Amino acid sequence: MKTNGNHNNKHALAFIIFGGTGDLTHRKLLPALYHLVAEEQLPKEARFLAIGRRGLSGEEYRAQAYESIKEHSRTKVDEGHLTRFLNQVQYHQMEFISEPSSYLGFKQRLEGLEGEFTLPPVRLFFLAVAPEHFSPIVTHLHENQLVQRGNPDHRVMIEKPFGSDLASARMLNATLSTALIEHQVYRIDHYLGKEMIRNILALRFGNTLFEPLWNHHYIDNIQITAAEDIGVAGRGAYYEQSGILKDMLQNHLLQMLALITMEPPADLMPESIRDEKVKALRALRRYEPIGACEGIALGQYGAGQIKGKPVPAYREEENVNPRSLTPTFIALRVRVDNFRFGGVPIYIRAGKRMDKRRTQIVIEFKRLPGINFYEEFKIQPPNLLVISVQPDEGMYIQINAKRPGNEFVVDQVEMNYAQSSRFEGNVPEAYEQLILEAFRANSSLFTRWDELEQSWKFVESVEKICTPTADSYPNYAAGTCGPKRADRLLMEDGRAWHEIDLSRTNPTG
Repeated sequence: MKTNGNHNNKHALAFIIFGGTGDLTHRKLLPALYHLVAEEQLPKEARFLAIGRRGLSGEEYRAQAYESIKEHSRTKVDEGHLTRFLNQVQYHQMEFISEPSSYLGFKQRLEGLEGEFTLPPVRLFFLAVAPEHFSPIVTHLHENQLVQRGNPDHRVMIEKPFGSDLASARMLNATLSTALIEHQVYRIDHYLGKEMIRNILALRFGNTLFEPLWNHHYIDNIQITAAEDIGVAGRGAYYEQSGILKDMLQNHLLQMLALITMEPPADLMPESIRDEKVKALRALRRYEPIGACEGIALGQYGAGQIKGKPVPAYREEENVNPRSLTPTFIALRVRVDNFRFGGVPIYIRAGKRMDKRRTQIVIEFKRLPGINFYEEFKIQPPNLLVISVQPDEGMYIQINAKRPGNEFVVDQVEMNYAQSSRFEGNVPEAYEQLILEAFRANSSLFTRWDELEQSWKFVESVEKICTPTADSYPNYAAGTCGPKRADRLLMEDGRAWHEIDLSRTNPTG
C-alpha cells in the first residue's frame, strides 16, 4: 500500500468527469473533490473539467455544484474553501457518444487548460456514465490521443458494473487493452475505499494477536453480511439486469472475502496485494450441478414495513417486471480450498429491504478443545471478532471473563472500537480515498482484470445452477432478515447468523 508521498508536489492534475451532470457526480464526486482540495490533498495546480450533454454555462454548472456540495458534504462547508474549489471547476458541453468529432474541440479545451500548468499534468478521466458507454469513450479518447497507451500519467477510472457477465467483461477488457495497459485502468469498487475494508490488512498483519490464529486450526466459520433496508430506489431497470448477484456478490462481497482469506503478501505494494487476492479467488470452490442449490438461498422481497412505514414488493417497483425472477437476496455457503482455510465454511448473505442496514465481517473462533470439562464454561458463547464496515465503522471483540462477585460466574465481555467516536467528521468518504489514490498511482484499492475474471467465473457457477421458478418469489417480507432458507442454511451446520449491533454495544455511539 506504499504510495509516492511526493507525487502531489511533482505533478499537476487535470481531472475530467464524463457524466458531469449525473447523480453520481453531484452526490459523491463533487463533494469528494471539494474535501480533497480543502484539505490540500491535491496539488494547487489542479483543474476539474465536467463533461455533459446539457447546455449549461460554466456559471450555471458551478451554481449547481455549490448546492450539491452544501447538501452532500460530510462536514460543514467552509465557504472560503468552497469558493477556491469552484474557481477550479469548468464545464464542457459535448455529445461524447453520438458525435465523435466533438472530441476535437474537447482536446483543444483540455490542452488549453493544461497549458496553464507549470508542472507536468496527470490526466485522470472518471467515467461516471452508463456501462455501455465505457468502450466508445475510451476508444474515442485513444483515437484522439487524449490517452496514450502506456503513458503512466494518462489514467481512466471506471465505475462498476464491469460487464454484465464473463463474456461481456472480457469484451470490454479487450477494448480497454487496445487503448490502455493494465496500470492505466482503475476499476472502481467503492467498498475498497471504505476505511474498515482498508483496515483489514492492518488488523491481520499488524497484530500478533490475530495472524497466528488466522487459519482453520482456530477459526470455526466466517460470516460476511451486506444488508440494506432500502429497495431499488428508482433503479428498477438497472436492477432487473443485475440482481443481487451482479450488484453485490460479484464485486463487494468477493472483494471482502479475498482480503479476509488471502495469504500475507510479499510486501504492501499494490501488485503484491492484488496477486494474493487473485490466488484466494482462484481457490474459491465453484458450484457444481449435483446438489449445488443446497448451499444457496435466493430471495426476493415482498411488501412489508421499514421503520414503521409500508413499502411495496420488488415486483411492484417502478420499471420492474410484475413476474420478475430477479433475486434481491442471496445467502450461500462457500469454501476456499487453500492450505490456510481448507474446511472452514464461509457464509455470505446480502439483500435489499432487510430489517436494518449493516455491512459486517464476523470471525467466529473455535472453542478450546477441553473447555467442556469445566461446568462453568459449557454454555459460554464463542469468541468473535467483528469488523463493521457500515454504518457504524469499527471493530468489536467478544471474549469471556468472570462476572464481578463472590460466585465464579463466567460472562460475555464486549470490547468495542467505534471509529466514528474517535475520528468523528475526520474520516474521508470512499470516493475521496479512491480519487486520491488514483492520482498517486496506488492501484491496490482498485480491481485488477484477473480478479474480475475469477469473480465472474464464480458468480456464473451460482447463476447457472440455481434458477428460481415463477412462484418462488416473493419469499421474504420487507423489513425482515430474509428468507427462512437462509437461516436453515446455517442451522444444517449447527450454526446461526450473528447479529451484532455496534451502536448498541458502544456506550458513546
